[in-house]
Amino acid sequence: MLLLMKLLGCLCLFLSAVLMTGLLRKYALSRQLMDIPNSRSSHTVATPRGGGVAIVIAFLAALPVLSLSGLLSWALCLGLLGAGALVAIIGFMDDHGHIAARWRLAGHFIASAWALVWLGGFPSLQILGFQLDVGWAGGAVAAVYLVWMLNLYNFMDGIDGIASVQAVFVCLAGCLLYWLTDNRELIWMPLALALAVAGFLYWNFPPARIFMGDAGSGFLGLTLGILSLQAAWCSSSLFWAWLILLGVFIVDATWTLLRRLFRGDKVYEAHRSHAYQYASRHFGQHRIVTLSVLVINLVWLLPVAIAVALGGIDGFVGLLLAYVPLVVLAMRFNAGKLEKKAAGG
Repeated sequence: MLLLMKLLGCLCLFLSAVLMTGLLRKYALSRQLMDIPNSRSSHTVATPRGGGVAIVIAFLAALPVLSLSGLLSWALCLGLLGAGALVAIIGFMDDHGHIAARWRLAGHFIASAWALVWLGGFPSLQILGFQLDVGWAGGAVAAVYLVWMLNLYNFMDGIDGIASVQAVFVCLAGCLLYWLTDNRELIWMPLALALAVAGFLYWNFPPARIFMGDAGSGFLGLTLGILSLQAAWCSSSLFWAWLILLGVFIVDATWTLLRRLFRGDKVYEAHRSHAYQYASRHFGQHRIVTLSVLVINLVWLLPVAIAVALGGIDGFVGLLLAYVPLVVLAMRFNAGKLEKKAAGG
């Protein structure tokens, strides 16, 4: 009976995200909240935006239910509710108008600080057999990490389905790691997020009928970052495994940012010089790139993450092993390279 109730709860969460995304699409069309293609876009058709709000509402609504059921601590529930809602509101406002970058960044750090207070900061990490106690500085590093995760996910949400597919994969892979390492009490939160995103993905899979928007992408980046820090409190190896699972997004976004930063570009301005964006133009479609990311995740990153989580490989060594081919791939697809201007432009 208890299993049946859990299955029904999972189905309700998925269907609620599907229905809410459909309603948000109608709302966006009626209000002309459209993403209009321009020289910095990776799409060619005007498409409604803001569908990621469905992910936010469905997931945040599930958190108190999980806590009342004894499947999630109230501390983590409150941390996620406050931080997630703030980031989503900032993103929603930016989707509907414009918020100066400095105010967005300030809001992101406030949200991260709120989450870290409830998480208890950042634990010590094991690196190459040594226990590194980061102390008070760990909180500052963790805040920067969460803000970077939030923004890199926004940067990587540039072609149909890629951010949704990545989130579903990472969450379900995280559930698998928890199952294999006998940390099954941690499964429910990533599972709930995977179901909420899967409901949105029904509308967002290439060719997308609605885009996620800043409200959804920022929320996902922050939440995945918080989930990885929750794993760190359980085990250093699980934290390294989460970083490995997130590798495609972390490497592409970080390599692109560094290359643009060293060139003197205004890194906060929109562009389309990520490796995945160059790849989508090379192949002439979004679907093949989105599915290729999924294949890389399943064939390469997941086995390495499992080996790290089970203690077969040191976490830091596993991270390097996973990331080096991703860096090569980012270089192959010109991540961060200066875009050529169109003739006459």
